[in-house]
Amino acid sequence: MLLDRADSSYAQLLAATTLTKLIQGLNLEQRIDIRSYVLNYLATRLNLQHFVVQALVTLLAKITKYGWFDAYKNELIFQNLLEDVKTFLQGSVEHCTVGVQILSQLVLDMNSIVELDANLTFSKNRKIASSFRDQQLYDIFLLSCSLLVTARDNSKTLNFMDESQQAYVNLISHVLRLTKNCLSFDFIGSSTDESSDDMNSVQIPTSWRPAFLDPNTLKLFFDLYQILPNGLASYSLSCLVQMTSVRRSLFSNSERTKFLTHLVEGVKNILVNLHGLSDPDNYHEFCRLLARLKSNYQLGELIAVPCYPEAIALIAKFTVQSLQMWQFAPNSVHYLLTLWQRMVASVPYVKSVDPHLLGTYTPEVTKAYIESRLDAVPVIVRDNIDDPLDDLCMVQQQLEQLSVIERCEYEKTCALLVQHFDQKAREYENLLQNVNSNPMDVSIHELQLTWLVYIIGSAIVGRLTVNSNDDHDTMDAELVIRVFQLMRLTDARLPQAGCEKLELALLSFLEQVRKMHISEQTKANVYKRLNEVFGLSDEQMLLSFINRKIITNLKFWGHSEQIITKTLMLLSDLSVHFNSVRKLSKLEEVQFMLTHHTSEHFPFLGTNSSLTEMRCRTMFYISLGRLLMFDLGEDEERFYNFLTPFTSKYIL
Repeated sequence: MLLDRADSSYAQLLAATTLTKLIQGLNLEQRIDIRSYVLNYLATRLNLQHFVVQALVTLLAKITKYGWFDAYKNELIFQNLLEDVKTFLQGSVEHCTVGVQILSQLVLDMNSIVELDANLTFSKNRKIASSFRDQQLYDIFLLSCSLLVTARDNSKTLNFMDESQQAYVNLISHVLRLTKNCLSFDFIGSSTDESSDDMNSVQIPTSWRPAFLDPNTLKLFFDLYQILPNGLASYSLSCLVQMTSVRRSLFSNSERTKFLTHLVEGVKNILVNLHGLSDPDNYHEFCRLLARLKSNYQLGELIAVPCYPEAIALIAKFTVQSLQMWQFAPNSVHYLLTLWQRMVASVPYVKSVDPHLLGTYTPEVTKAYIESRLDAVPVIVRDNIDDPLDDLCMVQQQLEQLSVIERCEYEKTCALLVQHFDQKAREYENLLQNVNSNPMDVSIHELQLTWLVYIIGSAIVGRLTVNSNDDHDTMDAELVIRVFQLMRLTDARLPQAGCEKLELALLSFLEQVRKMHISEQTKANVYKRLNEVFGLSDEQMLLSFINRKIITNLKFWGHSEQIITKTLMLLSDLSVHFNSVRKLSKLEEVQFMLTHHTSEHFPFLGTNSSLTEMRCRTMFYISLGRLLMFDLGEDEERFYNFLTPFTSKYIL
């Protein structure tokens, strides 16, 4: 009655949402009546507000799902919705739009994992979804594709900017959403969520093979991308992303090669003129499409594509330009780095006689990343805009990808890093010696050195991913030496001045050194150069050097919770492994910490410390406890010496 008589859109919305909540308590005949009523209501009232239409469509989809297996007079009436919707598709543009919305919402609801409104069990959810997938989903996908073909063919007579034709533009938008929903369906009940890896394969059923073997299907979405305005073009790219990710077993080897060839040619054509990529949504989806190329296909298969040499050159150029425009869609860079990381990691397994050309283009990508980060710093400091270094999670993620990329043609990477580091470190030292230096210039150089320290740390840890040789170890040593020299320079300025971000980068670097060079497998070439410059001839002396840095930080950076926490995490990591703790326990620096853990030496242990600083104490004493108990035996004197700072302070 409320729907019948209501003139207010909000009253109609209330009626639709209330009925949706009552579905479970209705009997079969009532649900059939509501289904018929809503279909008729949507067909006869075309001037409804969009949120009312959405509420009614949601009601129809949920009531269909809940009664999917319910029979009335020997007929599974709720499974006839597709036939009912086809009458909408034969009507006006407005009717067609409503019909597409119904199908789109139905696909979404059938794909829903948690059905709170209808209170269905997980097993019944999957049973309904599987039945819908097998009986109707492919037909809906083909129907949406046929509508898109019609839209493409009529595009020459359509002006997307004309207000009078916006109803048709709205219809195309909903059809693209429907197609994307079909391709994003959880075909095998894997129940992936949004926090999972974005590189999952799409488990398209075998019955869908004809659509994917037809080259016109891929061509349709590439054509639509070229035709549609920016607001819609990203949806066609989203569909291409899903199609690129179809499971490999859907094709035979020859079929997969043909499919991949059409795909790479389509990508290449977009890169030739960069059509639409100035739009952030298009750009983001295109970056996802590039990443999926390598996640689902082997490098050898990509090399076999006839247009691969031209395509990889264009992809490299696009990546370099994207890295240089660091303020434009920064979250999309992840996908470009993923592409290059996976390609470089695949090089040892390529058996193709054709060249992969990564040795030519990967150094360009590495150079663009390094120089774009350095060039961004003056703009960030002078214009006071958001600093990417504030998002350490994103920085670490990019560095993990870069650690693989920069190991390709490692000699060029090291030469570039040494060149930039020597220049910036020399300029930084000159600024510190000049009492009239502009503080802004000092800050700029500190942040540039911060980026270089992070990148060098990723470079040396990248040796885990490749087969390194003596030359690589020598290059690693040269990089380590430079960072250690910078560390001495920054420590000499304490406690008067210091850069928190640079200190965090140095701690991250020491963590990479711990992973790579404090082990039995450490190469002699590394210690040979460290001994020449710092007198660090073995692992014991390197541990001593790192622990002196730990003590320095605990002494002078007590006001920074981030630095204290990172420093104590480094100490904790060192004290966990048997091989290192055995050597740590013999160091003078460690013995000093075990007997002098007072606020006089480590201010964050004092009673005047803030609550955030006090939180760090637990981690500190856990590490000290490990170092004390290792090889303690029955040495009571050592134990009481450890307790002396407590007894002298708290026992009168």
